[in-house]
Amino acid sequence: MKVAAINLLPQNGELFLLPNFIGEQEAADFYNKLEKEIDWQLYHIKIFGKLLAQPRLSAWYGNVSYTYSGIRLEPKPFSPLIEEIKQKIELATGHTFNSVLLNLYRDGNDSMGWHSDDEKELGINPVIASLSVGANRLFKVKHKQQKGLGLNLNLGQGSLLVMGGEMQHSWQHAIPKSSKACLPRINLTFRKIY
Repeated sequence: MKVAAINLLPQNGELFLLPNFIGEQEAADFYNKLEKEIDWQLYHIKIFGKLLAQPRLSAWYGNVSYTYSGIRLEPKPFSPLIEEIKQKIELATGHTFNSVLLNLYRDGNDSMGWHSDDEKELGINPVIASLSVGANRLFKVKHKQQKGLGLNLNLGQGSLLVMGGEMQHSWQHAIPKSSKACLPRINLTFRKIY
C-alpha cells in the first residue's frame, strides 16, 4: 500500500481499510452514474450441481474474461468513469488492475456468501481493491483453520478495502443479508487477471 494504513489481519495475509478514500459527494456521484451506466446482469452460479440466481446484480469490465463458480464472464470495455476510479485506486495502492467485478446490492436481501477469491487466473497472492459507494454494509472475515478468528468491518460510502498477501489462501469473506432496511450499495472489486 502506498497510502498509510494498518494491516487489520493478525496473521496470514493483508487487509487494509481506508474508510474515507473518496468524499461523500464524489461517492454519491459515482453511485448515481454507475447505477445508470452499468449493464447489470443477474448471473446464475452452480452450487452442489444446481443453478441458482446470485442474490445481487453484477457486471464484468476490463480486457480479459474471468471464470468463477461455473460462470464465464466476458468483459465489457472500461468506461471513462471506471477508468477514472481505477486510476485513483492504482495511485493509492501502487498496484495495477486490468479488470473489475461490480456488484449491486439492491437491498438487505442481497448478499455475498462465504468465499475466497482464489481462482488460478488471479495468481498466487492476488491484490483485490474494493471501493464501496451507496449504503453501508457489513463485511465479515473468518480464518479457514482457526475457528473464532475473524473480523467484522463496516464498509461505508466511499470506503476502500484492499486484500492482499496470502489472505485468499487462509481467510474467507462475505457480505451477509441484513434484516435492517438497506438502501442500495455498489462495490467495484478491481483485480488483475493473468
